[in-house]
Amino acid sequence: MPAAALPTTPPRPAAARGSLVVRRIGWTVAGVVAVVLAVVLSLAVGARAVAPSAVLDALLGSGHGDDAEVIRQLRVPRTLIGVMVGAALALAGTALQGITRNPIADPGILGVSQGASVGVVLAIAFAGVHTLGGYVWFAFAGAGLASVAVYAIASAGRGGATPVKLALGGAAINALLVAVVTGVLTTSAATLDEFRFWQVGSLAGRDAQVAGQVWPFLLVGTVLVVGVARGLDALALGEDVAKGLGQNVAVVRILGGVGATVLTGVGVAAAGPIAFIGLAVPHIARALVGTDHRWVLPMAALIGPVMLLVADVLGRIVFPPGEVPAGVTTALIGVPFLVTLVRRKAVPA
Repeated sequence: MPAAALPTTPPRPAAARGSLVVRRIGWTVAGVVAVVLAVVLSLAVGARAVAPSAVLDALLGSGHGDDAEVIRQLRVPRTLIGVMVGAALALAGTALQGITRNPIADPGILGVSQGASVGVVLAIAFAGVHTLGGYVWFAFAGAGLASVAVYAIASAGRGGATPVKLALGGAAINALLVAVVTGVLTTSAATLDEFRFWQVGSLAGRDAQVAGQVWPFLLVGTVLVVGVARGLDALALGEDVAKGLGQNVAVVRILGGVGATVLTGVGVAAAGPIAFIGLAVPHIARALVGTDHRWVLPMAALIGPVMLLVADVLGRIVFPPGEVPAGVTTALIGVPFLVTLVRRKAVPA
């Protein structure tokens, strides 16, 4: 189809464009403020409440005593990992929904999270790995292999890796990996006992070593996903239109898929397979700033940490002195919010 014949979106009036930009900037600023407040909340609230002034003293190094040690040794690493994991899963979900043009796509549905779970199970059962720091590399490997398998299945045959074939391939690989995990766990009670604490998804017990291991991958995955933002916008119009606009659809999908896989590996390796963030956050971000991925991706990277940190804080205080894992509370928080957006038709089609 000649470039001149491509369907185009009618230009917005200057006033409408200006209003949209102002709205986007406003929501982005609000997102930054929300992240800061969520970080403060995560550092100050828990089984042992700490005053904000004491939190600041502990961060600046002038605070001493039990409260300062709790902040520096336990809550700072936990909060930092919460920010990283929330951003990683939100960016991964946004990229996967754009690549597949499937509004319910997320790392869990496409088998990437389950691939990381298989890596961890095999590490515990056969490699003798029993630390979170050791799980990281096996989770990355499992997520990567699952992504390659899904793309290989979807690419076979006529038409290449279409959205429908990617979704079906992801469902098939996910079912296979669930069977592998179940098979290993049912034959090894010791592996089951250890794996169940990781499988539920939680920020508890994570230390600075884990953050140090995963941040380079978070950076690489973010760069890859942000780099294909324009390609994702074009792909949303359909493959033929995207090609007519000069986009290499295969490259966009490969780079975006690799970025999403790396980001999923970051999240799952550091905190376990925390569900719902990758599914819900992209819809919330699009409802706030529109469908332009140059705005949606940064907004998702802000909303994800807020949702995860707030969920983690609620889990600490609901049933003291015990904790509800963050993977449970994210669903309790996110499901009603997403249902409300759908009922109000605020989620773009």
